[in-house]
Amino acid sequence: MGFQSGLSGLNTASKNLDVIGNNVANASVVGFKGSQAQFADVFANSLLGGGAGQIGIGTKMATVAQMFSQGNISVTSNPLDVAINGKGFFRMENNGAVTYTRNGQFRFDAQGFLVNSQGLNLTGYAADDSGNILPSAPSPIQISFADIAPEPTTEFRLGMNIDSREDVPDDATFSITNPRSYNRSTSGTVYDTLGNPHVFSIYLVKTANPNEWQMYGAVDGVLADADIGNGAGGAVTVTFDEEGNLLTGMPLDVSLDIASGAATPLDFEFDLTGSTQYGSTFGVNDIAQDGFSSGRLAGFNVGADGILVGRYTNGQSRNLAQIVLADFRNPQGLNPLGDNQWEESSASGLPIVGMPGTGSVGVLQSSSVEDANVDLTAELVNMITAQRVYQANAQTIKTQDAILQTLVNLR
Repeated sequence: MGFQSGLSGLNTASKNLDVIGNNVANASVVGFKGSQAQFADVFANSLLGGGAGQIGIGTKMATVAQMFSQGNISVTSNPLDVAINGKGFFRMENNGAVTYTRNGQFRFDAQGFLVNSQGLNLTGYAADDSGNILPSAPSPIQISFADIAPEPTTEFRLGMNIDSREDVPDDATFSITNPRSYNRSTSGTVYDTLGNPHVFSIYLVKTANPNEWQMYGAVDGVLADADIGNGAGGAVTVTFDEEGNLLTGMPLDVSLDIASGAATPLDFEFDLTGSTQYGSTFGVNDIAQDGFSSGRLAGFNVGADGILVGRYTNGQSRNLAQIVLADFRNPQGLNPLGDNQWEESSASGLPIVGMPGTGSVGVLQSSSVEDANVDLTAELVNMITAQRVYQANAQTIKTQDAILQTLVNLR
């Protein structure tokens, strides 16, 4: 009788409904990967071997295969939400135990570690104090929230055009308080070793010689405290050729006497390369310097390469760490642990750890999460099909029962 076949069909149909129901239940879970019930037929062993007339005795569940296809990516407002676009898993650690996940919803704990909702540590590469990533064995990512130290100015670049049509000033004796004693002036901010800002100003005085200018410097409005080009507090001569190109060698050495408690004098290179003397209005077209004050951490963002960049209140940014991803030869061999976590197994193979965007792993997208890869429409259709299969197997049992009843009633 075919009771065994019908019973096995009921069991597999029931398990199929369990798998479908689990997919539907997790359709809104970030990073969830749906599963598919796969079945195989069953034959009784025979000493004489199989034959064309051999009839199977039912079916069985061969495996529940995890489907690691890409889910849709949704944008969020949390910069620490990270989605993987492509292959790979986030590598998590808990007291040395390593697990893997596609759920990229992270936050900082009280010690500055980047963790998920279960408190597992996200791992990656650390960065040194200068922001250089240090590739090594992946370790839990911990961020320092301390202020970054200031950097004194060592280079100051200024590009400008000086109007060749200017006349010699009316007053021959230069004074920064007398605008009639110089033609033009401009200024910029420089920083000392404590991060204090200082105003560095230059004053341009047209001489009687063609294409020649005298340049004076001042710091915080004090002329005597600024020395440009070893001028010992006086002026340095700046000359141009007949086509308006700068002839004076660059850069010039600048020494500023400051009284803020920082190291003094403040020495840096002053570069006017690219400045011109054309017959057009005076104007500054380029100004830059490399110093900055101390800064407090104001925000984060994660790049496609997994580098976590901190933004500071002084306008600086610095690499803080880099997230790594792990890939497997056979992701379907991973053991599911719940809580969106998997662990490696002999079937999955060893993890291949690398930086996002390298090798076989995908890239990261900040302020985003990966939705579950469950197609609700397809799952509901599969549910109807599984229900019909269950009913059909129940009908075979009912039919076999009727046949058996007929045999029992034979006289």
